[in-house]
Amino acid sequence: MKDVKVLGSGCKRCEAAETMVKDAAMKLGVDVHVEKVTDYAEIAKFGLASTPGIVIDGKVVHAGGLPKAEAVEKWLRA
Repeated sequence: MKDVKVLGSGCKRCEAAETMVKDAAMKLGVDVHVEKVTDYAEIAKFGLASTPGIVIDGKVVHAGGLPKAEAVEKWLRA
């Protein structure tokens, strides 16, 4: 199971990033645990300057704006 954190304030882009992760996981048949992190102090620990951010198994894979769906699938396959 992949541990995924979606970092952000809860804005529409952050919500869209969470949906993208869940949709990609369902499409690929990958088990994921998705956690939304909205606390700025917690987000800062990952060194992000912009959100949304995506962290998979402790590694920051994306920061700022929405990633491409293909990129999300690639991260979940790795």
